[in-house]
Amino acid sequence: MRKAQAKKLPLAPDARYNDKLVTRFVNNIMWQGKKSVAFEIFYDAVDKVSKITNEDGYEIWKRAIANVTPAVEVRSRRIGGATFQIPSEVRPDRKISLSIKWLIRYSRERNGRSMADKLANEIIAASKGEGGAFKKKEDTHRMAEANKAFSHFRV
Repeated sequence: MRKAQAKKLPLAPDARYNDKLVTRFVNNIMWQGKKSVAFEIFYDAVDKVSKITNEDGYEIWKRAIANVTPAVEVRSRRIGGATFQIPSEVRPDRKISLSIKWLIRYSRERNGRSMADKLANEIIAASKGEGGAFKKKEDTHRMAEANKAFSHFRV
């Protein structure tokens, strides 16, 4: 049995948009504690998005996060010597974490000059319903749909 669950530390909202989700996103971009660099990357990316699309970059980023957010996922469960992929709903907190991680991961894998360029391109693609992060969500949903027969094993 584990000890008591760790307390969630409250996040401070960011300076420009006064949004805690932005801070959470930046914390995931950050490497080696370089938060100011991560904020710079994020704000540059949002500015580039607004320049390219002639719309509010922040709103497009929010739309991209919403488009990439998964509703269901598969979890492995061992039953009688066989491992089944059991579809289950994603907790609200985990939904956001997954969408943030996917957006950042697939923007890092993109071709581009700087991280801000890559992130901007992935945000634009995700807001339109394309790109690596959106494809990952679609694959996750497809996997859950394919294994719907095992949903009665749900814990």
